[in-house]
Amino acid sequence: MTQVFVTGMGIISAIGRGVNENLEHLRKGQTGIDSAKILHSKYASVFPFGEVKFTNKELADISNSTNHLGRIDLLAMIAFDEAIKNASLSSEELSSYETAIISSSTVGAMSNADILYSDLQTTTESSQYIDTYSFDAHITNIMKMHNMRGFTSTINTACSSSANAIMLGARLIKSGRAKRAIVGGTDSLGKFTVNGFNALRILSEQPCMPFDKNRSGLTLGEGSAYLVLESEEIAQGKKKYAKISGFGNTNDAYHPSSISPEATGVIGAMRTALDSAKLQSSEINYINAHGTGTENNDISEMKGLTTIFDKVPPFNGTKSYTGHTLAAAGAIEAIFSVFSIENQELYPSLNCKNPIEEYGISPIQKFIAGESINHVLSNSFGFSGNCTSLIISKA
Repeated sequence: MTQVFVTGMGIISAIGRGVNENLEHLRKGQTGIDSAKILHSKYASVFPFGEVKFTNKELADISNSTNHLGRIDLLAMIAFDEAIKNASLSSEELSSYETAIISSSTVGAMSNADILYSDLQTTTESSQYIDTYSFDAHITNIMKMHNMRGFTSTINTACSSSANAIMLGARLIKSGRAKRAIVGGTDSLGKFTVNGFNALRILSEQPCMPFDKNRSGLTLGEGSAYLVLESEEIAQGKKKYAKISGFGNTNDAYHPSSISPEATGVIGAMRTALDSAKLQSSEINYINAHGTGTENNDISEMKGLTTIFDKVPPFNGTKSYTGHTLAAAGAIEAIFSVFSIENQELYPSLNCKNPIEEYGISPIQKFIAGESINHVLSNSFGFSGNCTSLIISKA
């Protein structure tokens, strides 16, 4: 069965536009979480956010787009364009039936919920955003722009969405249904999302503190990331950043917004990923944890890690840099995992001053260079217990 290589990456997040800026901030341990300047919400002054530091007008200028696109669409276009340029894909390769595109979004048109409501009420002229309200509008625009004709899908499994997009893309390639898959996700901040998470009472008034015993909730973020996956057949002679060597998905269906305290889905996803990669847990050198900073998630993930691993390898929670970017999180953190493999280095987990004592493990506290990193486990756990684990390996 063919191997699946990462040959291109593109990203925009609270810690920067592009691969280089994101890597630089991880190395320096600099978070992008701060007071929101662009989000229009009464909670902008109450909670911190991982906000991308560009207005919609600036994002439109960067992407050479018209103003009718929503923030989610613009973030997606910027990350997608960097990924395909990074992989040196031609227009012919993009439009090939052998090139799949799988994206994801949790928020979709809800980022413009107040404008959508106005458009629904109007009997005269609608707003400029009328074409952006469908769930898959962001990827439909990209496909039209590049005349893409291959398999396409848009996934919404909440926080595990883009990890599932990566898994589906890899499975298409391994099964021979595609030779190339561009995979990832996009989400933006908006009133609907902020109000929804605030109703769950899981937003923190402090920047999120993954795996700290005093953690008080998550920090919402926004961003977009895409990876170009190619079969070994067509990746010959190309730069290979890493390979997707394993994946696992489970759904414990324990609760609409929580994962099982027994870590049923967490353990199942990690175990399935290891089995599909034909690896032992002792061969994993680093874990990019889901690490939201909520009471339920962090303790359940720790239970899962200590069940799977006799000795838990170095791990961190990079949402302490970007906030929780929802559907984009899995792809953003997959790229961060590739950074560790490519550069053989580990990045500190921020804001964990008093590690949870129950399981006797704590996240990486400082930048570490010169590590031997061959296999990384990247976890993404979503609402209703949709749990996905990816294993990303040295090419």
